[in-house]
Amino acid sequence: MPYWLFKSEPDVFGWDDLVAKGDKGEEWDGVRNYQARNNMRAMSVGDRGFFYHSRKGLEVVGIVEVCAEAHQDSKTDDPRWECVDVKAVEKLPNPVSLDLIKTDERLADMVLVKNSRLSVQPVTDEEWNLICALGGLS
Repeated sequence: MPYWLFKSEPDVFGWDDLVAKGDKGEEWDGVRNYQARNNMRAMSVGDRGFFYHSRKGLEVVGIVEVCAEAHQDSKTDDPRWECVDVKAVEKLPNPVSLDLIKTDERLADMVLVKNSRLSVQPVTDEEWNLICALGGLS
């Protein structure tokens, strides 16, 4: 299964906001970067991802699931921009900070470390398993 990481500013739309949306989830709208959009186009319903608080917090705080494949972003009429819908699955018992990720040599090649500005990015199986373990999930 492919894994992903979704970045959001917690004071704009944080983990608790997504949890409040319940099983219907929420559009991951507003993405205006072609690489991030293409990552969403590659997603399938059931794919899992990390929810990452950017700007404030700088940490992986939970796990999300894609609940609707790529479709027109409702925030624009421009057909170039698509998004997926995601729903909250599980909060990490221990948030995993960017500092911890950067100091773990096993995560040195992670997109979050190499291209920190990309808002929707792939995560390898090994990175997924390591961050889950660091976050207190078995």
